[in-house]
Amino acid sequence: MNERQRTFLDDLLSTATPSGFETPGQRVWLDYVEEFADETRVDDYGNAVAVYEGAPEAPSIALAGHGDEIGLMVRDITDDGFLKLTRIGGSDKTVTRGQYVTVYTSDGPIEGVVGQVAIHLREADDNEYDDINEQYVDIGVEDEAEARELVDVGDPITFDTEITDLADRRVAARGMDNRVGIWTAAEAFRRAVEAEPDATVYAISTVQEEIGLKGARMVGFDLAPDAVIATDVTHATDQPDSPGNKGGDIDLGAGPVVARGSANHPKLVAAARTAADDDDIDVQLQASGSYTGTDADAFYTAKGGIPSLNVGLPNRYMHTPVEVIDLDDLDEAADLLAAVAARAAEFGPFSVDV
Repeated sequence: MNERQRTFLDDLLSTATPSGFETPGQRVWLDYVEEFADETRVDDYGNAVAVYEGAPEAPSIALAGHGDEIGLMVRDITDDGFLKLTRIGGSDKTVTRGQYVTVYTSDGPIEGVVGQVAIHLREADDNEYDDINEQYVDIGVEDEAEARELVDVGDPITFDTEITDLADRRVAARGMDNRVGIWTAAEAFRRAVEAEPDATVYAISTVQEEIGLKGARMVGFDLAPDAVIATDVTHATDQPDSPGNKGGDIDLGAGPVVARGSANHPKLVAAARTAADDDDIDVQLQASGSYTGTDADAFYTAKGGIPSLNVGLPNRYMHTPVEVIDLDDLDEAADLLAAVAARAAEFGPFSVDV
């Protein structure tokens, strides 16, 4: 990963994109991909697409990630000026208390903190986690009137965290889910385009995945490519407290993860494994017997069925402010998607033999 590619990743990670409020991040993504694209376009809800036009008779393949992140939202404002909360997506009530947050208002960002009763004032046995709708943000004002001058109900909120480099090319940040996916889609698109493939190649950054795969449904129906590879995070299970009966044996730094089963079309699974073997890319396999939990689930049932594949980036501590990924996994994921896209004409047609 060179300096420009790392800057692109950091720009994505430092731009807030809660579901329904993705526009700033989509602009960052488009600014990167439009240099390599024959065309870019955005639909009415903000799904962003870059296009490389291949030969008319060749297949088309889309490389996708979702551009939104989980977050919080102002649900109400109390008489004392505290902001009551609701979730955007699958926010975790066990990690919200005592965190710095940013409220994104129409007049610009407002800083705040999620309140927590001091340990000295809590009952000794009171270690329950309040639901998010019982928690609140303190922005420092005196009363409701002062708060309403700054904040509106419905303003989105994210944790205010730093991008932190750890040892051994690991990085921690909020919202790796799924900035790493749209980074991979964009960078794989660039690498595939350099190979001048016969196939038409799309790169996609979808919206509103965290609240039900909404953007993928829209753009999958609109584009209807011959195949889609959706890149998202998946659970790395190599931390000490990872439950042994959930997830597979997925390690950080051992390469991107190719899912098998459910949405994952066998021809695309085979293509990814062949490309990985040919290009000496380490991959891990994951069982997805019922669903992937990613945009692949929406793409593969769109427009009568689009052959799809989920490629995962190992991620520790998902849906917390300190998600951790490995930069080598990220780079290899881009190599893998680019290799499949560049050889899509060879790997297709993407249909099963019965």
